[in-house]
Amino acid sequence: MKIGYAGMGIMGGGMAANLLQAGYDVTVWNRTPERSSELAVAGAAVATSPAELAALCDIIMICVSDTPDVEDVTLGDQGLIHGLGPGKLVVDHSTISASATLRLASAVQEVGAEWIDAPVSGGSEGAVNGTLAIMVGGSAENVERARPFLEAYGTSITHVGGVGDGQMVKVVNQVLVVVNALAVSEALLLADAAGLDLPTTIAAVEGGAAGSWMFSNRGPQVAVRDWRPGFTIDLQQKDLRIVLEAADELAVPIPGTSLVFQLYRALQNRGLGDEGNHALIKALEEMAGVEVGEEPSR
Repeated sequence: MKIGYAGMGIMGGGMAANLLQAGYDVTVWNRTPERSSELAVAGAAVATSPAELAALCDIIMICVSDTPDVEDVTLGDQGLIHGLGPGKLVVDHSTISASATLRLASAVQEVGAEWIDAPVSGGSEGAVNGTLAIMVGGSAENVERARPFLEAYGTSITHVGGVGDGQMVKVVNQVLVVVNALAVSEALLLADAAGLDLPTTIAAVEGGAAGSWMFSNRGPQVAVRDWRPGFTIDLQQKDLRIVLEAADELAVPIPGTSLVFQLYRALQNRGLGDEGNHALIKALEEMAGVEVGEEPSR
């Protein structure tokens, strides 16, 4: 079984590396070829186009930034569609709209191939450490076919429904992520204003009812003003646009998420879009006229 992987970005590179480490025959492709060089050294073959990737491989994973990117990788002049055929399976790990997912799946099915949407959560750490949560939409048969490979980088793999449902569950996931990020920001701002030691406060709180992945993993970064991204503000905003569009289509009010979107926009306007999504606290710092935590020692 030959596995293809398109997209060697902040998430895809780690996921493809875990497939290699698990012993699978992996071929990779990235729009910027040099991003594939480290995996090539580790033993991956490198395709010259998505079309070639699809022609060479049985199961093809995609992890790129946005809906237009997935559309181009899949349906473009050198897209996967030109190398797909009966028996092949596309697994899309990108976060895109459910409606676009249905259109892409239909196009792939017209040439005899299959599609499952499998967005992920867990940040770049999860991609590298193989501990991602994966929410999968598609037929049970296709999900089970992909599962052994998903287990190379995911510890929670949940079949949530048909094609497109994985993307809708990711919408739910992102609401929880960003509203939790706001709670973490407010809590640490309050703790800092009270003169509390932030690492000690995090240790005291994270094991109780207020604990969360965001608090335990991003709180310590905030405490030392480490803004390296597990997931960037720009990518988070892309996801939030999808969330807000879905909420609008369903006539569901999500005021907390809408507020976070506006706070992130303010940070983007300050040129901070490439920082980690935990830099949300900087928007609150601007309001308060303070900076939380201490710069990391050099």
